[in-house]
This record gives sequence, structure tokens and C-alpha cells, in this order.
Amino acid sequence: MTKHVIIGNGPAGVIAAETLRKADPKAEIALLGDEPEPPYSRMAIPYFLIGKVGEEGTHLRKGKGHFESLGIKLVRGRAAAVDAKGRSVKLQDGASLGFDRLLIATGSHPLKPPIAGMDAPNVHTCWTLEDARAIAKLAKSGTRVLQIGAGFIGCIIMEALASRGTQLTVVEMGDRMVPRMMTEKAGNMIRRWCESKGVGVHTGAKVESLRAGAKKGELVAKLSNGQEVAADLVICAAGVAPNIDFLKGSGIAAERGIRVDAAMQTSVAGIYAAGDVTEAADFFSGQPTLNAIQPNAADQARIAAINMAGGQATLPGSMAINVLDTLGLISASFGQWWGEPGGESVERVDDKHYRYLSLQFKDDMLIGATSIGLTDHVGVLRGLTLGRVRLGEWKARLLADPTRLMEAYLARAQGAETRYLGSRPI
Repeated sequence: MTKHVIIGNGPAGVIAAETLRKADPKAEIALLGDEPEPPYSRMAIPYFLIGKVGEEGTHLRKGKGHFESLGIKLVRGRAAAVDAKGRSVKLQDGASLGFDRLLIATGSHPLKPPIAGMDAPNVHTCWTLEDARAIAKLAKSGTRVLQIGAGFIGCIIMEALASRGTQLTVVEMGDRMVPRMMTEKAGNMIRRWCESKGVGVHTGAKVESLRAGAKKGELVAKLSNGQEVAADLVICAAGVAPNIDFLKGSGIAAERGIRVDAAMQTSVAGIYAAGDVTEAADFFSGQPTLNAIQPNAADQARIAAINMAGGQATLPGSMAINVLDTLGLISASFGQWWGEPGGESVERVDDKHYRYLSLQFKDDMLIGATSIGLTDHVGVLRGLTLGRVRLGEWKARLLADPTRLMEAYLARAQGAETRYLGSRPI
């Protein structure tokens, strides 16, 4: 009987365990998690903070006894080391789990910049349910909140904080909001939108220090732009990094994340990785890249599990797919949204109505896109980029009028002939 061990019980771990059970009904499956919670989704935490769901609403599987019914053993513990030759995972409490096949799906951890005062009791990350419980107690209506970081995760948290009626100020060291997802014009459009909703935003600035203020529990942040911001609660959303420290000495190749091939196998046979912890080949360039987003994690988990069970499956590549709701403004970016050296691009901007569209091309393929306020284009952008669709004469038409995306998709991705009905105003 094959023994499968999965380290990490987030979305990637859970999907892998369920896929394994379908592919190998008799195997032993152990799912290891290091938090005192049932497997849950970090992406659901903002909904918990908003009050749309209770704690049970964050759980990945709602049915009582779900994992037991599938014969998936939930194990509480934290991996301390992997013995690749001895085929075992050593836990921090001294116990060990033997395996024939191993999946590492340990995800990421939040980064805390080296800022004086970051150890104050009212400074929190927003990464775990425990974090969320603490923030929910503090983030009341009128509470002054300073958030460090306005990336993808930061903007999701910001939505939840604003909904609680807090007085919110955001500090982002990049020259725009969501700098790893949005072009300069798009990121600054999101900043203007947030400011119009009453959020204070400082871009191109860092928090240099935190000190106690005059009021009890108050913190005062000194910014690199010379300004100071007083807050009752500080949220650190300054980025994440893969959980790979426990792999030192294991022989499993890792740079920024764990290197995997198209089958999601690491440099050690029989050991696989999936999710935020991996450096998988980029969909377009083929170069190892970190893409810490849930759709990639889910795809990688399925591929890894099929191969762990003796099947054959490969991933065509990892691609950035980001869709974000920032205080009601929907934005999205796909693939190489920043473009390709020597490639062509087109950009449309409507500042007044908060609409934006940028398309990036390589030869006659759409390789990246950014959009704001154009929700009906999201599925089309995803289909054209993931499908590696050859646009032919439609490339020139899109360069002239990028709002004709749907026509291009119907004509080239589905092979249908369409009649020009006039472009839509952006």
C-alpha cells in the first residue's frame, strides 16, 4: 500500500489529497497542517472580517467528517526537516511520518520589514485565522488603521478594513498601488479611486519607524516622505515568501521557491511540490517563476497528485492571473502584463470613469493584459492568453481599437465569423 504524505493543508494540499484518493482508492494519505484549525482558505479571511461569513465559512470543506469519509488522515504538526533518502518527514515535536510519495504544499508566510517598533502589541499581519480574530477585536468603526503595503493581498485586506468603518491610511513603497500586478497608469488609477473613498494613500514611501504616541495604545509612524501618521492599529501586508527553510540539507533544489518540472516533481524523484512554495516554468518564457495565486496552486496540486498516483500529467506553465476588487473597483491582469522587449502594445485610459485597458503582444499573440472597470472582458482576456491564440489580422484591429476583444475572441479562439457591430466606448 502506497503511503502519501502532504505537507500543508491549504487549498493545494486539500485538492491534492482529494485527487489522490480518486486516483488511488487504497493508498494511505496523511495531510499535515500546523494550525489549530480545520483546513481553511486564507482568501476567505477578508470575508470573515467583513462579516459575510463566520469562521466556518472560511473552511475549505464544510461537510462534517469530510476527510475521514475519504480516508484522509489529518495530522497536526509542523515539518522540521525532510529526509529524502530515508523517505520521512520529521516534525518539530520529534515525531516523523514515513512516505513513498511526498507533496510539499507549505505555501508562504508574511514578511515583516525590519522597522523599529514592529513588535508592538497592536501591530499585526493578516494571514491566519488567529490574526483575523485579533484584528476583528481592534478594527472598530472610527479606529485609525495604518496598513503597510498595497499589493494584491494588501488591497484585499483594505476592502475588509474599510467595510468596518475604520479610518484607513495605506503606505506603499512602490510608485503605485499593486505594483506587481498593475501598470503605472492602472496602479495610480486605483490609488485615486481609494482616495475618493476616503482612504489616505502614500505611494513611493516607506514606514521608517513606529513609536508610542501620546494616547494609550497609539502608534506614530514616521514615513520616508517626512510625514507622520498616528494609528490605533497597524496592519503589515508587506509581501510574502515561500515556506522552504525546513528543506535545508534535504537535497531538494530550491532558489526563491522549490524548483519543479512540468510534472510538479522536484529534483528528488517521488517528491513533488505545488502552490505558493514552487518555482514553476512560466507559461510564456519557460523561466522558473513564483506565482503565488490560488488558481495556479489548484492546477499544480491536481497535476502533482495524478503523477504521485502513477498517472501522467503535465502543466503547460505557470501564469499570473489576478482579479481584484478594491473598494468596488474591479481590476485584472494576466500573463506578461508588463510586456515583452520589442513587443507591441496598446493602452486606453478613461480617468473620469475609472476605466483602463492595456494589451501586450508578442508576434500575433496576446501575452499579457491589464484592465480596470471592464469586468465583461476578464474571461476573454484569460481565454486569449491561456489559449495562445494566434490573432492574425485581429492583432492590427486590436492595436487600433483594443475594446474589440470579444470580436477577436469569437473570430480567432472559437473560429466563429462575427459581424462588426461597432466598438464599445471605454
